[in-house]
Amino acid sequence: MNHRFEGFLGAILSLSIPLAGCSARAANTGFIAKDKLNVVATTTMLSDLSTVIGGQRVTLDGLMGPGIDPHLYQASAGDVSLLQKADVVVYNGLHLEGKMGEIFENLPGRRPIVICIEEGLDESRLLAWNDDSSIHDPHIWFDVSLWKEAAKTVADGLSEADPDGKADYKANLDVYLKELDEMDTYIRNRVKELPEAQRVLITAHDAFQYFGKAYGFEVHGLQGVSTDAEAGTADVSNLANFVAERRIKAIFMESSVAPKTMEALRAAVKAKGFDAVIGGELYSDSLGDAKSGADTYILTVKANIDAIVDALK
Repeated sequence: MNHRFEGFLGAILSLSIPLAGCSARAANTGFIAKDKLNVVATTTMLSDLSTVIGGQRVTLDGLMGPGIDPHLYQASAGDVSLLQKADVVVYNGLHLEGKMGEIFENLPGRRPIVICIEEGLDESRLLAWNDDSSIHDPHIWFDVSLWKEAAKTVADGLSEADPDGKADYKANLDVYLKELDEMDTYIRNRVKELPEAQRVLITAHDAFQYFGKAYGFEVHGLQGVSTDAEAGTADVSNLANFVAERRIKAIFMESSVAPKTMEALRAAVKAKGFDAVIGGELYSDSLGDAKSGADTYILTVKANIDAIVDALK
């Protein structure tokens, strides 16, 4: 075996935080940061959240860029390098980062603070992953009230890592919670523009159930909760029947899912005598990039609700 590859493989295997869930974590003993905290976050949503709460006291490295699907993401050698330098690691849990496997624990000589968003959530508020009630849907950011809990979890973790910065993290959190409350009100006001019968959301994969529960939408995804499960011909046909029978005006693509599945769905609906338009592209498992104007959580949520309501009206 090539010695360089063997060394890299050894580094991968020496790490073991199971990002599928939060059943294990590094020992969080707390420490005082000498300079800025070096934070590594998995998804774009968590990178944004960590930056907002951390403010000037952190530097942030995100493992996944805009448009990257966390369900399918696999760690690289560069990711290992970032993790070796991290003071704090932030990840979602709930099987969102399922392809990453056991990667982060037991870095030699280091004990980074590990912030797992799953651990800060009330389990009674979590939705089941399909019919398996023992596994939960990871897409908690689509309910703004749950994202407020995620923000509190990040603030607590950063305060543990950097006690001197606790007041700063609390101040940043307080401002952000008010902004999230304003965003939640904005969503509810926009939803009121739609008659209840038109509050039906058809998406590329089943990522919007938290959104549906929080804001009163019936939600159907062509693929399952994870994009790892591909839609079959029967799935397309069944959903096309539903769209045509209910005469749903628009269906939606997603920025982190290939458009071909929704194009196939639209064609199937049209073959049944009804034309549902593509209502736009929603941000599901990733924020937008800088050019999109939706490169923060709040901007992404606003872009989504505007696209949904405008297309379904």
